[in-house]
Amino acid sequence: MNLGIVKEILLFVLILLAQVLVLNHIHLFGCATPLLYIYMVMRFRRDYPRWVMLLSCFVMGLVLDIFANTPGMATVSLTFMGFIRPYLLMPFLTRDAADDMEPSIATLGMASYVYYTLITVFIYSLVFFTVEAFCFFNWPQWLACVLASTVLTTLLILVVENARKL
Repeated sequence: MNLGIVKEILLFVLILLAQVLVLNHIHLFGCATPLLYIYMVMRFRRDYPRWVMLLSCFVMGLVLDIFANTPGMATVSLTFMGFIRPYLLMPFLTRDAADDMEPSIATLGMASYVYYTLITVFIYSLVFFTVEAFCFFNWPQWLACVLASTVLTTLLILVVENARKL
């Protein structure tokens, strides 16, 4: 087995444990929940085949749903992110970007990576909390959860990305 694949699986297990054991119990102001596992989808190399990305996102969401007791919410949201991720990444790439490039601060630049992270996390939070609420009856609470979780998750991903490059 390739050493890179083993590293990715270990990183996913570590993020999964952190999410299930710690981060799922954090609800700042009753609405901001950090969703760090989105970082795994953001890190897929550019040249991953679409079917591998979709299958990986589905399996990651399913595993997360099993351990976090969120019936289908992470699976739907992560599979959707796997579907639209190539289109989200496209505007931030330069013309001479390598096919096997992994999106990071070093490859995209700080400003582009922050925008990429913010847009990706916002769309994920929008889908995740819409599936969770499944209605717009209490739309101020829904909007507060989407925006607060987007900000908190974006900050957490930027911290992890900066710590990773040290």
